[in-house]
Amino acid sequence: MASVMHRSSSDGGSSSGWSDAAAAVSAAAEDRAGWEVRPSGMVVQAREDGAPPRPPPPEIRVRVKYGGARHEVPVSPIATFWQLKKLLASRTGLQPADQQLTYKGRARGNTEYLDACGVKNKAKLVLAEDPASLERRYIERQKNAKIESANRAIGAIALEVDKLADQVTSIEKSISRGNKVAEVQITTLIELLMRHAVKLESIPAVGDSSSQRNIQAKRVQKCVETLDVLKVSNARLQAVVVTTKWETFEAPATTQWELFD
Repeated sequence: MASVMHRSSSDGGSSSGWSDAAAAVSAAAEDRAGWEVRPSGMVVQAREDGAPPRPPPPEIRVRVKYGGARHEVPVSPIATFWQLKKLLASRTGLQPADQQLTYKGRARGNTEYLDACGVKNKAKLVLAEDPASLERRYIERQKNAKIESANRAIGAIALEVDKLADQVTSIEKSISRGNKVAEVQITTLIELLMRHAVKLESIPAVGDSSSQRNIQAKRVQKCVETLDVLKVSNARLQAVVVTTKWETFEAPATTQWELFD
């Protein structure tokens, strides 16, 4: 075992607290030498040419409290806290990145080793959801709510634009046949489409709603441009006046009736 240096105290003695902690870290490092923990949690011997085989350190069972539940998990003492979190994920349903493990009142980092932190058999740990993870999930929920609201608003406008687009097509067919359309129909459609364009601009561009908003904005623009062209074509057409020729009939001859006494 590697030698441990002792810090001298003012009275010539050694500081036992520092010495014990240093000895524990040194012993843990020596136990880890020659062994590695695979992502699956399996402890395997590191590949070292010429090194004699060594037995793996025995597993320990740690007790983890998560809310009102208690979990006893077998784990290698030379595993990291991240590897322990992965073992807990299947039991708690909480992803490793969302976990915070506390041991002896201190949150432990993912790269810290269990043995180096003094975790022994039957040690008690506390699992909670990482505050940073809670904040991320809250922000994500807020973002999703905005996207959903934007998509609903865009969907409602899209239905109205569908109806107006059908009217544009109807007017286009009528003018192409040489039938003049009342100009007020064209100007009214343009005004309604422009109102929807303003509504689309007021919807915040969040996530995939941005692309949906752009699609509808292009549809509105295309309809307005079509109506502008139709307005010019319609002005060149002559109004068709339909007159009806009425046939006249002569009054029928009256019959003279002879009176008899």
